[in-house]
Amino acid sequence: MTTYDEQSLAELLALLPPAPTAWVRAAQELPLLDKGLGELLERVEADAEFKRRLIADLETALEAEGYDADPAIVDALRARLEDA
Repeated sequence: MTTYDEQSLAELLALLPPAPTAWVRAAQELPLLDKGLGELLERVEADAEFKRRLIADLETALEAEGYDADPAIVDALRARLEDA
């Protein structure tokens, strides 16, 4: 097995092309998405009526409650609700 020191790894990484802008943006948004999704999932667990409305019409229920219907959050929430 080949071992590399930090300098060798840095040199190899420098040879790679830069990450696509969309990947960078998605990585930057992950903490915000996780926080927003976490808050919504807590509310879903605590509020059966809210959960029922989300299952019936996700985007409308989010907007009616003042949440941003961000496509990433909507997709993640939809996936979680399908598993519930």
